[in-house]
Amino acid sequence: MNEEKKKCGVYMRVSTEDQAREGFSLPEQKERLDAFCKFKGYEIVDYYEDAGISAKTGNYRPEFERLKEDIKSKRINTIIALKLDRITRSIYDWENLITFLDKNEAYIDCANDEVNTTTANGKMISRLLMSVSQNEIERTSERTKIGMAGAIKKGHIPNITPLGFKREDKKLVIDYSTKDIIVRIFDLYYNGYSYKKISNLFNSEEVLGRTNWRDTTISCILQNELYKGDFVSGKRTKNPIYYSDVVEPIVSKEMWEECQLQKRKNQKSYQRTLTYLYLQKLKCPKCDRLLGGKATTKKNGRSYYYYYCNDCKIEFKENKITEYFNNFITELVEYDSVVNQFFLPMIKQKFDEPKEKLEKEIKKQKEKLERIKKAYINGAFNLKEYNEEKKIVEKSIKQLEGELNTTENVEELRFTPKDILLKRDIDYINKVKLKDEYNSRTKTWKEYTREEQADLIMKYVDNIELSLVGTEIIVKNINFRDSICKPYKELYLNGYIDEEKPTLFGNVLGSIRFSNYLPDEEVGEIIMRLRQYYDVKYTEATYFVNDQVFYFDFKENNSAIVRVFPLEDYRKLDVDGKMETYKFGIIYINEEDKFQMQEIDTAFDYIPNETNNKIIFTKEPIPISVGVKPVKFSEDNAE
Repeated sequence: MNEEKKKCGVYMRVSTEDQAREGFSLPEQKERLDAFCKFKGYEIVDYYEDAGISAKTGNYRPEFERLKEDIKSKRINTIIALKLDRITRSIYDWENLITFLDKNEAYIDCANDEVNTTTANGKMISRLLMSVSQNEIERTSERTKIGMAGAIKKGHIPNITPLGFKREDKKLVIDYSTKDIIVRIFDLYYNGYSYKKISNLFNSEEVLGRTNWRDTTISCILQNELYKGDFVSGKRTKNPIYYSDVVEPIVSKEMWEECQLQKRKNQKSYQRTLTYLYLQKLKCPKCDRLLGGKATTKKNGRSYYYYYCNDCKIEFKENKITEYFNNFITELVEYDSVVNQFFLPMIKQKFDEPKEKLEKEIKKQKEKLERIKKAYINGAFNLKEYNEEKKIVEKSIKQLEGELNTTENVEELRFTPKDILLKRDIDYINKVKLKDEYNSRTKTWKEYTREEQADLIMKYVDNIELSLVGTEIIVKNINFRDSICKPYKELYLNGYIDEEKPTLFGNVLGSIRFSNYLPDEEVGEIIMRLRQYYDVKYTEATYFVNDQVFYFDFKENNSAIVRVFPLEDYRKLDVDGKMETYKFGIIYINEEDKFQMQEIDTAFDYIPNETNNKIIFTKEPIPISVGVKPVKFSEDNAE
């Protein structure tokens, strides 16, 4: 070290992990280095502080660059630092710095490291210290990568939670309240919509209460590997790491890849004309992943649809699934009719958007509004930005409050569970008594377009599980949406909706509409209301539990059973299944009975009003005045 006056530049650097680990805060470094320079008799020319910046190769440190410029201009000739790793942790950078210092006749002195760059031995020691420092960085990096890889494989994805997912115990899982938005984006893009067209559509519909959907948002969603279950770490680096199947996918890998391929096509002129009934519903029987779809169109114009798994080399025709659906599709179509008339106006809001959830979200949005106000006051927003953000949140609050109001009043404004059972009974009688009129008014599954069929399946089916028997694909299970199944099951268990069940009548096998137990007064009310339209009859039958056979006295008069129901709640009375017989009530009609209403539309578009409570039900019809209750609720026919 020569004796020329040391004009020092005090260099201080801290990263968050440094401060947390060893207490290397900038004030602490400054205090220590001031004392060091005073002890050494150095003149401090300037201070250089790089806060929150690592010393890794490639990181730009503005203050360190300013220090080097001051060395070039001879303003300073010595770098003072706490430790060598404050300046750099890379051997490559250190060698370049040594060359730089030699060229400009400057050197480094460290308070906590014995570093002297003016001699060969000093340079050798500094290189050894630098090697240790770089080795520490590399080992830490390796440990971090290994730990991160393990966490990612368990679903702990480090990025911001994307739309369609949520965090549970820090893991990324599907958020079923927003999942369908992602599915819809992929479906729309797959069918030829451009980014801009999708964003415009979402803005016009105010999806999630937003009007700021952008084409860049749609593009980012479509390119995010997480939606097919995969994750890419360091996506923008030279060496990204790809992790497969780390989260449950929202779309199939085939659908995701098809959408990437779609980017190379002309979005404005390209529009798919083929509709897949079960896309996003079928899972591979081997790997349990969602299957992709493809189709071939013959010269006669007829299209044939297939589903496949690239990984497992499985492919089969769509009609394999359709054949299974045909076993119960008529019931599903009838059920859809009831849902459209009753479930959606009466309980969809109740189950899909429960009151507690809506209240929680309103509170959350109001808190967000307060944060926006505080941010504006603190200067984080200008007035224009504040007004735009405020408008979006206030609109969301208004929409949520409207939904809450609907939920709170839904049972008052809409139909009762008994109305559902009544309507189902009337529909069945109409099918028998007014067969031609019923058929002309009722759209069958075969009359649905493929788009309508796909919509129906999308609405009710969550997914379809398949099994592989040899080389044959078999439908294992159809999982219906919980928001539909849950209210349906609740109504069925409480006796307010029927199911068709096979049964024996003596020695004849047939099927009946069966509903669960209801109290006598409710049964009586329903029968009295039915009698406003039809001369329904009532009788009772004995069901022999062990033989599973009905016995009752029916005359040969072409009677048709409308519905059967237990006269007592045998689920509670016979928990152990020891009773030999059950008593059932039977509602039936005779073929010769005629339709009593003057207008035939009444039987299809209305249901009878509640009868006078003073009327007591008996097995014989009682003449009563006719009243009607509209099936399709509107403000015009509300009383």
